[in-house]
Amino acid sequence: MSGPPKPGQRTTPAGAPGGMQLFDRDGSRKYLTVAERARFLRAAEQAPREARTLCMTLAWSGCRLSEALALPADRVDLAGGVLVFATLKKRQDGIYRAVPVPPSLLEALDLVHGIREAQRRRGRGAAARLWPWSRMTGWRAVHAVMAAAGLSGPAASPKGLRHAFGVAAVSSGIPLNMVQKWLGHAQLSTTAIYADAVGAEEQDIARKMWE
Repeated sequence: MSGPPKPGQRTTPAGAPGGMQLFDRDGSRKYLTVAERARFLRAAEQAPREARTLCMTLAWSGCRLSEALALPADRVDLAGGVLVFATLKKRQDGIYRAVPVPPSLLEALDLVHGIREAQRRRGRGAAARLWPWSRMTGWRAVHAVMAAAGLSGPAASPKGLRHAFGVAAVSSGIPLNMVQKWLGHAQLSTTAIYADAVGAEEQDIARKMWE
C-alpha cells in the first residue's frame, strides 16, 4: 500500500489514462521549468545543426520524439506557420495535427534542411524525413544537449520537453482543449495534468487571479 504524497507532490487527476503524472515515484519533477527549457535551447545553439533543429522542434511543438523523427519536409507549412505531425499514438493511421511554432524554428528548419527547395521538388525529396535517424540516435542527441545545459534527472529527456510544453501552454492561459489538440491527446483528462503545475509555473497561474 502506498503512502500519502510527499509535500508539494501532486496526484494524477481522476480519469487520466495510464496513471500519467508530472512526478515520479520519488516526487521528482518530470518536466522542465521555463528557465530550464531556456537553458536547454541555449545549449542547443552550440550543438550540430541537425541536433539543434531536432531539439528546437521538440521544445517548441511538444511533439513526441518519434513524431519529430517521422516529420518530412512536405509537412512543414512555412506560410501557415505550423508543423503537421502524424499522431503516432492513435490507433489508426492518417491522424494528423497542426501545431503552430515560432518563426525562428521555421527559419532554422528551412536553413538546415532546405525545406523550400525540397517542397519545390515535390515528389523528389519532399517526403523524405528531416532526421533520418533511429529513435536511439535522436534520444542521444537530445541527451547530449541536456548534459551540456547541466540538466539531469527525469525531466532531462524528450518526454520532459513534451511535459514542459504542456505546462508552459497552460501557464500562458492556452485553453486545455487547444493544448489537447496540439499534443495529440485522445482524452482531455490527460491534458488536465498540466493544470497541476508547481513552482514558478503555479505562481504564474495564481498571479493571473491577483491582477
